[in-house]
Amino acid sequence: MDFKPEWKFSVDELLQSSLNSALESFKQTMHDSSSAILHAASWMVKALSNNNKVIFFGNGGSAADSQHLAAEFVNRFRLDRQPLPAIALTTDSSILTSISNDYGYEHIFSKQIEALCDKGDVAVGISTSGASENVVRGLEAALRKGACTVALTGRRKGPVSKASDISIMAASSDTPRIQEVHIFIGHLLCDIVEKELFGE
Repeated sequence: MDFKPEWKFSVDELLQSSLNSALESFKQTMHDSSSAILHAASWMVKALSNNNKVIFFGNGGSAADSQHLAAEFVNRFRLDRQPLPAIALTTDSSILTSISNDYGYEHIFSKQIEALCDKGDVAVGISTSGASENVVRGLEAALRKGACTVALTGRRKGPVSKASDISIMAASSDTPRIQEVHIFIGHLLCDIVEKELFGE
């Protein structure tokens, strides 16, 4: 196919600048947050070894990340192994809409946490802004239930970080870069946990 659009901007410059900013975000995040990532992974290993679970939640792209990562735990990441208990609080439209309708959107995660979270679970709240009220309320509810709480945010330290035991911050203020780093961190957590529990 020989069609070549005539771009209204320098597409080569966009490609290179996007690559450069992504690489810088990945490198800086690893420099700043490697210990936090390992700490979160160790909590997950402990929880899953004790028949507890990992719970993910977030809005929009972070909801998609939550579902993606829960699937990696339940199904597989790299290794053929037994399923690991993980859930995303973003998948049941009846629950989400009933809570939103009856109590308000800010309660969609906290009420599910109150119903489903057990002491010793790990609750992971994902928010690119670091300020999503429903994520904050979900993490606070998880703390009250005796769960370990992890926040995935961007560079700004906001109420989501303050509501968590540990905060892993993507080294960027740009939403697309933050989302790319978040799924990278999520995959690292899956890889570490799977290797620790099932690797030879």
